[in-house]
Amino acid sequence: MTLTTNPSLLALTMGDSCGIGPETIARAVAARATGAALVIGDVAVMRRAVVHCGLLLPVARLDAPADAMLAPPDCIPVWQPPGLQQVGRAELVDLPMGQVQADAGRAAAHCIEAAAALALRGEVAAIVTAPIHKEALAAAGVHFPGHTEMLQAAAGGAPVRMMLANDELRVVLVTIHVALRRAIEMLDFDAVLQTIRIAHRSAAAWGQVAPRIAVAGLNPHAGEGGLFGDEELRFIAPAVAAARAEGIDAQGPFAPDTVFMRARDVRGHPGEFDLVVAMTHDHGLIPVKYLGVAEGVNVTLGLPFVRTSPDHGTAFDIAGSGRADASSLIAALRMARRLAGVGPQTAGLSLGA
Repeated sequence: MTLTTNPSLLALTMGDSCGIGPETIARAVAARATGAALVIGDVAVMRRAVVHCGLLLPVARLDAPADAMLAPPDCIPVWQPPGLQQVGRAELVDLPMGQVQADAGRAAAHCIEAAAALALRGEVAAIVTAPIHKEALAAAGVHFPGHTEMLQAAAGGAPVRMMLANDELRVVLVTIHVALRRAIEMLDFDAVLQTIRIAHRSAAAWGQVAPRIAVAGLNPHAGEGGLFGDEELRFIAPAVAAARAEGIDAQGPFAPDTVFMRARDVRGHPGEFDLVVAMTHDHGLIPVKYLGVAEGVNVTLGLPFVRTSPDHGTAFDIAGSGRADASSLIAALRMARRLAGVGPQTAGLSLGA
């Protein structure tokens, strides 16, 4: 990490304007849970979100991102990046709530790119991203399936990995937003070893310099010695062995139907592992999300800046109703401050041993 011009300032992207992202931001500000942060998005959309939530919060238009440091408490400081008003054919605030809209996807991508540029220039300490809709991105012609891939490209293409974490379980994924058949094709020795290395190196940011890493298998019973598949024998176990030869405390591959229970850390059951590396998106995320979406945080590992997000989506079914829950966004904000080493170490999601 490099020193920032505003060492405690976070950039909070608005997300899809037709989803619940703006409402969760408004609720987080009302709860005074954002700290020093600017919202990158549309002023009119944020004002509409305040109304939807039944709140009394002023929304201030910033001339420059650094002006957020001067914003009073209980105010939503919004910076509209140059060109945001020109990305669509209609005003964002006029788009129907709860529907896939190409203009909303295009605007969300524009805000993410602006946030990444601020982080790369050292103008913010971290990025926290509100949910986007992948269909809206695709409709807008954005050739990235999600935040992770978009930020990876903005940062120059360095290898990154997705981690979902809560107080009980932390999971790092080898593959993410691709079809399951394609995900299996993408798995190989290098991908697994690189994931273990990134997980090991990243854990130092939350105080675990020697994390215990469990590697989940791909097949039932981790292949049962080749009976149910040979990926474990061909490259997963060799990658674990290679990691161990580098001094990394990696173990496995373990049966994916039990390893998450072994790693779960709760009162009366200390986890056997600090991290689990899972081969595919749903293998790894279902157990974390089952424990509670409100407490979960998505962290992108391997970027040259800190990026977190809530672990839920745009929730089009309740968008505009004012019923959005900001708990996961607040957890993501706290996590971002902790990983960036800024602000008070407030209570919330813990990644320590």
